[in-house]
Amino acid sequence: MLIALLRRFLRPYVRAVTLVVVVLVVQSAANLYLPTLNADIINNGVVKGDLHYIWTVGSVMLAITLVVGVLSVVGVYWASRVAMGAGADIRAAVFQRVQMFSTREMNRFGTPSLVTRNTNDIQQIQLFVQVALTLMVIAPIMCFGGIVMALRESAALSPLLVVSVPLMGAVVVVVLVAVVPRFRLMQVRLDRINQVLREQIMGVRVIRAFVRVRSEAARFDEANADLTATALRVNQIFAAVFPAVMVILNLSSVAVIWFGGHLVLDGSMPIGNLTAFLTYIAQILIAVMMAVMTVILLPRAVASSERVQQVLDIQPSVEDPLQPARPDAVTGVVRFEGVTFAYPGSDEPVLHALTFSFRPGETSAVIGGTGSGKTTLLDLIPRFFDPTGGRVLVNGVDVREQELEELWSEIGVVPQASYLFTGTVASNLRLGRPEATEAELWHALEVAQARDFVEAMPGQLGAAIDQGGTNVSGGQRQRLAIARALVRRPRLYLFDDCFSALDASTDARVRAAIRRETGDATVVIVAQRVSTIMQADQIVVLDDGRVVGSGRHRELMTTCVPYREIVVSQLGEEAAE
Repeated sequence: MLIALLRRFLRPYVRAVTLVVVVLVVQSAANLYLPTLNADIINNGVVKGDLHYIWTVGSVMLAITLVVGVLSVVGVYWASRVAMGAGADIRAAVFQRVQMFSTREMNRFGTPSLVTRNTNDIQQIQLFVQVALTLMVIAPIMCFGGIVMALRESAALSPLLVVSVPLMGAVVVVVLVAVVPRFRLMQVRLDRINQVLREQIMGVRVIRAFVRVRSEAARFDEANADLTATALRVNQIFAAVFPAVMVILNLSSVAVIWFGGHLVLDGSMPIGNLTAFLTYIAQILIAVMMAVMTVILLPRAVASSERVQQVLDIQPSVEDPLQPARPDAVTGVVRFEGVTFAYPGSDEPVLHALTFSFRPGETSAVIGGTGSGKTTLLDLIPRFFDPTGGRVLVNGVDVREQELEELWSEIGVVPQASYLFTGTVASNLRLGRPEATEAELWHALEVAQARDFVEAMPGQLGAAIDQGGTNVSGGQRQRLAIARALVRRPRLYLFDDCFSALDASTDARVRAAIRRETGDATVVIVAQRVSTIMQADQIVVLDDGRVVGSGRHRELMTTCVPYREIVVSQLGEEAAE
């Protein structure tokens, strides 16, 4: 999975990767040549007392060392550029894919997991690429090159390599086998701790109101302890790796000096060659240590790449058709034809064979008990979901046959949770129509009964809005969201229970102003309060996902028992007379 992901995202950086590899090969070759020059200085310079030879060869060694230093800087620089660039591309690809997700895919992964995948997981891949382009290139060259050069210096000491190198390789294999599953588990537990933390931050008022601070703290401690235990186990394995590697390295050095010393005493090996062999075996074992350092990052990068690839491999359930159809005219007409919808894995549909129309120039309302499918019905119109049966037609064309952005461009949605983005009042209002003038913004605020409090804010249209709109009240947030939809001036307005935080008089003023403003547009309101929709031209009553009544208020009071019960429960028997 990791190789497939890197093959895809490193393709634009082939030249840079090639440059890094070439630079590192030259650097490694130079490093391998230095012990041989050092042996020559000892054998031909120091032993023979030839000072000129020492200066000459020493100057060459100094020049090679300077070149190695420059190449090292160049290699690290370009490796960093490749790693950061590939990481940015992967992050952009994940972000773009998530933007295509329907609510179904979002529910499948969950927000905490998607955040972790697009931050921590990609950072792990980035770090691995950075190290792989340096240590992973150098390590095999230094290892195999060191073996060849060591044998060139003394074949008699080669049995030492046969023992030490396989031992180091065995350490690498043990690390891979022991750590990869734990790194996968570590990422899952990181998701869990993010989920718990996110819930506790967003639900802090509920937690305090229900005196659940201690139990939530215990829940966080449990998730934290699970992550800590897994991380400790991984680090314990790594803590044992480096002493094992150092033991092998030091014992190998001692063995070289012991057996090589006897060869020097016998006169069968020059002292310079022994020094060079000792350096080469150190380079070989250091190369294996570098491989171990890469292996430390590899399991986590593999686990992270699997999680990132899961997001990239998901085919969104809602996407543009191959040959989109365009409506003959943008009328704002919405028609449901035998629409049925069931959530994945559910036993029963949420909506059952719905057939009705919403027409331009009219205000249509949808009302029903909790869980009757009101919001789900509304979400089918902009194609946040696809129906499992029947058709939803907007402007006379099935929404599944239309290009998504073209469909959305003629719809103004005010969701149940009125979300505002970090920025200013103006930037939030211009979200759907960036070219809107200040006069148009003020007009929309006036219609939404929001002008008074915006004028009182420091900076007015330039007043800061925090993430989610947390620095304004719930009612103010709803009115700003309504104004944002009005600025767009679409042919179809969808209001999903967005008047719930308004008092009765403000609610009435907002609805009256919207009715005057929308003119011949189609307006659909989902509401819990009867008072919000009593004046609608058409009221659709849902009960358990089925249409049990449709018409005006007075008509439904005599023909629809569920509607009458809702009115009586909210307004009393007097309103039903």
